[in-house]
Amino acid sequence: MAKRDYYEVLGLSKGADEKEIKRAYKRLAMKYHPDRTKGDKESEEKFKEANEAYEVLSDPEKRKVYDQYGHQAFEQGGFGGGQGAGGFGGFGGFSQADFGDMFGDIFSEMFGGRGRGRAQGQPRARRGEDLRYDLDITLEEAATGVKKNITLRTWVECDHCHGTGAEKDSKVETCPTCHGMGTIHRQQGPFISEETCPTCHGTGKKIKKPCKECHGDGRVQKTETLAVTIPAGVDNGSRLRLAGKGAAGENGAPNGDLYIFIHVLPNATFERDGNDLHTVVDVSMSLAALGGSVEVPTLTGGPVKIKILAGTQTGKMLRLAGKGITPAHGIAGNLICHINVETPVDLTDEQKELLQKFADSLNLEKNSPKAVKFMK
Repeated sequence: MAKRDYYEVLGLSKGADEKEIKRAYKRLAMKYHPDRTKGDKESEEKFKEANEAYEVLSDPEKRKVYDQYGHQAFEQGGFGGGQGAGGFGGFGGFSQADFGDMFGDIFSEMFGGRGRGRAQGQPRARRGEDLRYDLDITLEEAATGVKKNITLRTWVECDHCHGTGAEKDSKVETCPTCHGMGTIHRQQGPFISEETCPTCHGTGKKIKKPCKECHGDGRVQKTETLAVTIPAGVDNGSRLRLAGKGAAGENGAPNGDLYIFIHVLPNATFERDGNDLHTVVDVSMSLAALGGSVEVPTLTGGPVKIKILAGTQTGKMLRLAGKGITPAHGIAGNLICHINVETPVDLTDEQKELLQKFADSLNLEKNSPKAVKFMK
């Protein structure tokens, strides 16, 4: 099949200047890039076609020959003698740095603006890593809020070189391979991949004499102690974000964040459900039968008395309004008391005799209506 005219491929006239050629190619590369088209064969061919056209038209010498002789100049035995137009085997004479120049901004636009706004030659700035810390607290601390000191290992800016990675008398140069980008772009067939620069290992810099403390990294590991304020009402699994308290950034980039994951330890008396608390209140059989009052504990205050009505059964729930968890912002929960009637144990013979007389005096259908159906 005859090849299309390279100007037609890029949608240009023969009088297009270098900027127009580059702009047209970028538009097509973004539109037909395999990472976007996900295996579409037609788009893959158009991507190859645009690459081939750009390699020729972006080179003044090749363009001059193409304008005079057309495709024939680049066929086997023609201009340059080798595989036509680089044969799409590797963009002809493009270097790794050329890939960085051309595709750096394309990748930025395609994948979220990574590196956007940074001039070529400026060392690559990297935001510091986010850190995680798992913190155990008691239910009481979760209810009232608490201040805790935590200790963690993190990356901080090197005090010796102030983050430059170089000794004071050392020269810091831009990496000659990636031109400060920290990454290079390679082509394998129709695919273009971004890789960490093998020369500077992603820093974008070439340091003559690395800092003796951080060995050129610009950061050192350090154990730090931070005061953390846990707000009232946090629940198990809550996550607190401390902005800028993560690892130090590189080359002036901002620090990462520190995330505190809250783990509320089990409580022997209370069980939490949202902002409500549940507790079991054991009462004697006589109190449940005759009625009276009993003291129950609260989580953050002293005990309170609750009234037990005569004839209270196991499973009865009594609600104490506002005695649950009070969050920093929101409505206080309740304390739900679950009544458990305790059967007497270790009775003396006299007590057993009295209890038997009491049982004989009962009218089961009247006094224990629910139990009658199981006793017949």
